[in-house]
Amino acid sequence: MAATNYELSSKLVQYLDLHLTLPIMEYLQERGLYNEDDVLRAKLALLDKTNMVDFAMDIYKGLNGVDEVPAEMKERRSQVVARLRQLQADVDPIIKCLQNRHVVEKFRQDKSFNLQFLQEEFQIGAEHVEALYQYARFQFNCGNYSLAAELLQSYRTLCTNSERNISALWGKLAAEILMHEAVNIQEAREDVFKLKEVIDNQTFAPPLVQLQQRTWLLHWSLYVFWNHENGRNDIIDLFLSPAYISAIQINAPHLLRYVAVAVVINKKKQRSVLKELIRAIQQESYEYSDPVTQFLECVFVHYDFDGAQQKLKECEAVLDNDFFLAAYKDEFIENARLFIFETYCRIHQSISISLLAERLGMDQEAAEKWIANLILNAKLNAKIDSKSGTVVMGTQSQSVHEQLVDKAKMLSVRTYVLANTVVGSVKP
Repeated sequence: MAATNYELSSKLVQYLDLHLTLPIMEYLQERGLYNEDDVLRAKLALLDKTNMVDFAMDIYKGLNGVDEVPAEMKERRSQVVARLRQLQADVDPIIKCLQNRHVVEKFRQDKSFNLQFLQEEFQIGAEHVEALYQYARFQFNCGNYSLAAELLQSYRTLCTNSERNISALWGKLAAEILMHEAVNIQEAREDVFKLKEVIDNQTFAPPLVQLQQRTWLLHWSLYVFWNHENGRNDIIDLFLSPAYISAIQINAPHLLRYVAVAVVINKKKQRSVLKELIRAIQQESYEYSDPVTQFLECVFVHYDFDGAQQKLKECEAVLDNDFFLAAYKDEFIENARLFIFETYCRIHQSISISLLAERLGMDQEAAEKWIANLILNAKLNAKIDSKSGTVVMGTQSQSVHEQLVDKAKMLSVRTYVLANTVVGSVKP
């Protein structure tokens, strides 16, 4: 398997802000998956669309082995500096007000009141609020993410235009992600769910617009959830909810990899969501498939344990080359092995401990203890027969409650898909 097989960056960047693609490109450069000069050229092309001119100059010098940059790059830098100074002058009056603690303390939830208060007391008008937004965007494009997040938050306390407010929230989320700090990840998580609420409650928005917004939110949330302590639960809850699994299946089946990894390493939620995940993987296998999704199919659809072992080996390289999942490789591999063992136990009545010990690379006594703990933790209906040296499995059926939950989830998904189909069919 080639190193770049199943590498998803080309699919992911279609739904990311330009700045959010930079960490992925840095990771690909470190991994050496692609020719370094090609990666540097791609970064340079990306930076040309931003205000990060000094960064672009450094890459140009390194790529071409020179100490000077072209005249047009110098001219571009002069333009950026001039524009920055102009924006700073435009925004200075409102910034001074927002930095005054006594002024901010008088703000209310009513944004119109805040604007009127600033107008009457400090002659701060709508043009100053607009300047604040433009200044925040400019700082973001310069790579000053901390300042941009702070400015956008201030702007949102004054903005009365709902579309512009949502745009500012997207920008604030991107800035928080790119600051790479734990406190900002927590705020970013809150903003992900704020955006979800906004998207889901857009009653009059065209379904296609909602679909695109959900797809973007799913991709952006990867940066947040894989860096948050509760993120694996969040991925499962968000990605497998009816509206969002529909978005994945229509626009981004490659995201099934991230749901699959989250489910495999999340022991608490495996039982309740595994069937739903496997169903989605099977439905989209003609459109997207990789060793991670194939592993789950081998174990839970085909019961091909030799194939599962082979796919698990391939998963190591796939996860190593994934910007979001590399840190979870060992945890995934360990839990995936448990998946194989647990499933094998459930479809065999009697299993030789010596055979299992050999496959696990353990002596028989240690294997027997390990299996005993696994049976206890997994709540398998089984017992160890020490005399015959076997694990004897009992029958295990799904409880009535679990069956009802599964059927309710499927009805919810089908209802959502049917409703979207009906809405689409009645459009002129």
